Formats: sequence, C-alpha cells, structure tokens
Amino acid sequence: MSRSFLAAVVQQAIGGNDKAENMAATAEHVREAANSGAQLVVLQELHATQYFCQVEDTECFDLAEDLDGETYDYFAELAAELDIVLVISGFERRAPGLYHNTAQVIDGDLGRVGFFRKMHIPDDPGFYEKFYFTPGDADAPGCGFEPVETRLGKLGVMVCWDQWYPEGARLMAMAGADVLIYPTAIGWDPDDDEDEQERQRDAWVTIQRSHAIANGLPVLVANRTGFEASPVDDGTGIEFWGTSFITGPQGEFLALANCEEQGPLCAQIDLKRSEDVRRIWPYFRDRRIDAYKGLTKRWLD
Repeated sequence: MSRSFLAAVVQQAIGGNDKAENMAATAEHVREAANSGAQLVVLQELHATQYFCQVEDTECFDLAEDLDGETYDYFAELAAELDIVLVISGFERRAPGLYHNTAQVIDGDLGRVGFFRKMHIPDDPGFYEKFYFTPGDADAPGCGFEPVETRLGKLGVMVCWDQWYPEGARLMAMAGADVLIYPTAIGWDPDDDEDEQERQRDAWVTIQRSHAIANGLPVLVANRTGFEASPVDDGTGIEFWGTSFITGPQGEFLALANCEEQGPLCAQIDLKRSEDVRRIWPYFRDRRIDAYKGLTKRWLD
C-alpha cells in the first residue's frame, strides 16, 4: 500500500443523456488527471447521464444498468489502460423493480474490487431519489459502511446524501478507511436568493470538512457543475454548484474548485499525516462508547 499518492476528483457538466458522449468527455478528464500523475481518480455521482431525479418518471428506469453494464465496461477498460484506481458512479439495475445508486471501485487491470450502494436516500423537490433508489443493504458481506481495499489503501466510498451523516463517516473510519470519498450531485434551486444559496453551499462544505477533522482522514468530494433544466421543461431546474474539493485530515483544503470550472482537481494525499494527526487529536481513544447506546434509536422520547 502506498503511503502517499496523487488523487484527483473530476468536476463536469452533463449536457444530456447520451451515455457514449458523456463517457467520452469524462474519459478525457480522467486521462488528463492520469497524465498529471494521479493514481486515484474519483468521478461525480451518476456521471453517465443528466440528473434524472428532478422528476418521477418510470421511463428513466431505462437508464439503469447491471453492475457489469456498458458504463462499467467502458471505465474498467480505461482504468486498466491507465493503470489507476478509479471510482465510478451509476444507476444500478439489481433486479426487476430493484434499483440502486451505486459507486464502483476499479483497481487497474484487477477490475472491480468493491462497490457501495447509497445508504441514505433523499426525497425533496427536485431530488426525488426515493422513487428510483433502494437503500443499500446494511449488513450483507461487502455492503453497508465497509471500505474497499485497493493498492492505494482502503477507500471509504459513500454517495452524496450520505455525506451529511457523521455516523457513516465514523463507521467507515472505524472499519479502517484511509480516505473518505463522496461522489456528489448537489446544487441550488434557482429561486432561492443568493444568501440562502451561499448558506447551503457553505453548510455542505463544512459538514464534509468536519468528517475529515472528526476522523483524522482526507476527504475527496466530486460534484457536478452546470445548469440542468427539469425534464418536464417547466422552466425549473438545478444549478449544480461544483465546488469539488480535497481536504487533509484536519479539514484543511488541499484543492478547491470554483462553481463553474470543469476537469480534474488534483492533490497529494499523505496517509502518514493521518497517523500523525490522530496522535495529537486522539478522538478514537476518548470516545465514550459505553454512553452512546441512544445513537441506535431514531429519537430519544
């Protein structure tokens, strides 16, 4: 396992649902990252298509694929060619009527070495994900908050809405994750005023930096950018706020994109530094696990 490596997150605007076109554009960003020396590349959530969850439409299920579908095949070949660890994200058809929002980890010519099915599923205006996605299994082998072993270390991969929950980050860290990774598709409602938009984006950045601090781990976040109109063409849509970033184990920014830029964002990851930080901030030593039983309840009445 390498103790230091260059990592990249890819921020990209998606213009439509032509998967071949979208994957080709993404591949160019991945190649750029690899040519810069990146050994780990993380793609944004549902990168092969537009964010279709703005509406509830059964025809959108046609976008789903098996784990070994065309998107996996395409990027597995690319990861093998470039000899990189690549985190991809897609709409998985597990069985008739059973679909997941799934990230897969590809380790060069080894192919898929693990996957993560999104655990927390939102359901809000413009983000109707409960219509499409079943939460991942909690306790099946290789499921739940279990890191994926790669040549670069154990990757704690989660997806978008999972990024708001400290419990998931903590469980990944407790299971030995070396980094936390969040493919994401999040943005503004254009009807919100600028102050509210900035509060939302700042909260999103802050909660994920807090996962780095609380667990002494680097955090990698790949978000999409650009405006995507609602499929019902009613004048609404989502302005994805980009702002992809990479932090170190004290929540410090190692790399930060702006809202609009596209392409790979690279930073050096030093896993030894996580060990050093945990020695001076020993949160795991001082956790009062005997007093946390209430955390398994939804609410303490």
